[in-house]
Amino acid sequence: MANKVCLVIGAGDATGGAVAKRFARDGFAVCATRRTVEKIEPLIASIRSDGGVAYGFGSDARDEDQVVSLIADIEDNIGPIEVLVFNVGANSPCSILSETTRRYTKMWEMACLAGFLNAREVAKRMVTRLADAPTQQTGTPHKGSIIFTGATASLRGSANFAGFSGGKMALRALAQSMARELGPMGIHVAHTIIDGAIDTEFIRTLFPDRYKLKDQDGILNPDHIADAYWMLHQQPRDAWTHELDLRPYMEKF
Repeated sequence: MANKVCLVIGAGDATGGAVAKRFARDGFAVCATRRTVEKIEPLIASIRSDGGVAYGFGSDARDEDQVVSLIADIEDNIGPIEVLVFNVGANSPCSILSETTRRYTKMWEMACLAGFLNAREVAKRMVTRLADAPTQQTGTPHKGSIIFTGATASLRGSANFAGFSGGKMALRALAQSMARELGPMGIHVAHTIIDGAIDTEFIRTLFPDRYKLKDQDGILNPDHIADAYWMLHQQPRDAWTHELDLRPYMEKF
């Protein structure tokens, strides 16, 4: 059994994968998920080749039964989840004139419902452990962190992003509610606003002009986002950040 586990829900090729590698580098056993286990295998192999401990899972983050089973499996067979990073993407632009109920609902399920299901199950375990743990001294890293990845759409709804912004704004509200309830119980809940394009295949393919700004530090480096997530988990409880916004220096806001 590992001493501490970081669970990354939605460990894709950019932010989620970078976060998994960052926590693995500092001694966490990383459990990383994607919809199918085959897609997570290269990340797991990379972490292990660097000397880290990592496990991959294929899991639909929107399916309650799968989520409950996943969390139980990790807690029973790998170790206690000390950090949960919810990083599921749900960005699919579409005009409101042609948006469908199914697409709209699916984006909400991915962006918000999945966040609720995973965070609820992990929080149940964290609360039980922390209730039995000795009081920690101010200035020491906390042992229960839940970090949600937000976006520009968490703050405002742009044209053609009704579904995405609806889901992301709902996720932000979930994070605020959880922080107010669980903070006094000893769990650090944080929400990040990733305000800008990230160095991903999605941006490179669909927004080539924006991707050209990479050489000018005009898009976000996933490794630097991961460093910020690590910082959030390390914060002492007398100076917790709930919402952290990250953007390139040239990004308008």
